[in-house]
Amino acid sequence: MEKRIQNASLIVDASLGHCFVDGLEHRDATAIYNCLRAYAAIDNTKNAEEIFRITVVAPLIQKIIPHGSSAVVAGSSGDGLENDYQSIKECIARDCKFLLEISSAENSGLHVFDFLANSILKEVLSAIQKGKPGAFSPGRPTEFLKNYKSSLEFLAYLEGYCPSRSAVAKFRSEAIYTEFMKQWNIGVYFSLRFQEIAGSLDSVLTTSSLVPVQNSDLSKANYQDLTLKQSLTLLESLRSCWREDVLVLSCSDKFLRLSLQLLSRYSNWLSSGLTARKNRNTSTSTGCEWAVSAAVDDFIFVIHDIRCLEEQVRSDYLQHVLQLLSSCSPDVLESVRQSILQGGQSLKSLEPLVIKAVVESLVEKSVEDLRQIKGITSTYRMTNKPLPVRHSQYVSGVLRPLKAFLDGERTARYLTNETKNEILLCAATDITDRYYEVTADVVSLARKTESSLQKIRQSAQRRAGASSDVADNNVSDTDKMCMQLFIDIQVSNSMILNISTNGNCFYLDNNLPLPYCHQEYARNLSALGVEAVNIASYRSLWQCVAPADKQNKMNF
Repeated sequence: MEKRIQNASLIVDASLGHCFVDGLEHRDATAIYNCLRAYAAIDNTKNAEEIFRITVVAPLIQKIIPHGSSAVVAGSSGDGLENDYQSIKECIARDCKFLLEISSAENSGLHVFDFLANSILKEVLSAIQKGKPGAFSPGRPTEFLKNYKSSLEFLAYLEGYCPSRSAVAKFRSEAIYTEFMKQWNIGVYFSLRFQEIAGSLDSVLTTSSLVPVQNSDLSKANYQDLTLKQSLTLLESLRSCWREDVLVLSCSDKFLRLSLQLLSRYSNWLSSGLTARKNRNTSTSTGCEWAVSAAVDDFIFVIHDIRCLEEQVRSDYLQHVLQLLSSCSPDVLESVRQSILQGGQSLKSLEPLVIKAVVESLVEKSVEDLRQIKGITSTYRMTNKPLPVRHSQYVSGVLRPLKAFLDGERTARYLTNETKNEILLCAATDITDRYYEVTADVVSLARKTESSLQKIRQSAQRRAGASSDVADNNVSDTDKMCMQLFIDIQVSNSMILNISTNGNCFYLDNNLPLPYCHQEYARNLSALGVEAVNIASYRSLWQCVAPADKQNKMNF
């Protein structure tokens, strides 16, 4: 009995198949409808879907994406799918739409069939695998992404034939749909893009010096006025993450993470370089040499670029990312906003460190001339030189590096007045600190020496029978030395702080007569909002060397 049933089933399937094929060839809607009803009744929808695929779909797809012997005849047209999908859409509308409309008709009872997935999509997938297997290869990221986006658009086109949301859900749940999506290895694609984008930034950050931007680089796109290749590459890399020919929206979380990692990498490059410079570490790891060997003027570029990058990240870049992710929920968008703003803040937090490095470099250059202060001791010790009336020669050189920096072309072009003033005041204060340290040591040693000599002189006088109570009206060598230092600090600090603003230009005048310097010093400090008496080390320096009658009279 079982064998007879099997034979009967085969006969029915064969007869039904012939009728269905005949109906398809003649586009007989009644015959097709009756055959589909019969297939549904005997629960054999797979046969109907397969017959439609072989009879109608396969010949059409074979012409568009040839494979096997026909592919050799047709020749290779590359692995691009966009044009193929367009041709397939036209074939579906012309040769398949009639069956899709019959099977999706309302109250037809034929919704158990899924010709979109098990006939059309199945044949398309098979043709691509055989005729254009390279289309699925992420090894060529640009072509891969084009094919992937074209495929998503093609799937959306097929879903347009679904009469309801439930039909769309059924289409997406089919095994062939899942298999089709598995062909697109988005994980590997992102890994390749990660290596490409992060690698380009890393390669420029590992160079041993800062690389100025060439004019040809700036002409490629609107990159503000960035001055360093390292900064320009960062901005290019950040924008690459969200370019249309790179971004996959389903991986937007990964591209956001990559963007934040790029910002972090740049920030770490700066901070580690500044640390190496501060520690004078000449045997630094790769990526820090630039800071150790950089001239102080090079950091002007760094300060300028940090500000440009921070402004770009927090404005145009942020708005562009939020626009691309506008379909996400408000909570997600706010999280994205805060993460990018935090990345911009990490750049901004580096600016004070760079300014500090500039100040330290200027101070180190400026205080080299302060070593000559120790020579003042030998100038007046055990000599008959009169009281000094002019400042020492070293004074004019103390602030030469600071003046050259403030007058430089880069400073005028790339630094704001606010930054110039900050560097000026910080450097002036630090130089004064060092000035006081050196002077205090010299004066302390001189007083101790003077005291020792005085005791020796008094002891000798007592042994000679002379009175030791006779007052010495002569000015001591230490007093002469202190007077010299007193004149020097007035001139020196007048030079430090006698800096006025005139538009965007700074000037430093060290040729004024001493009395005029005093007046000019006070006026210029007042114009800057700074008073000399507010510099603690200057007050200490004044009291260290000023005559007794001027200890509490800081008149300039």
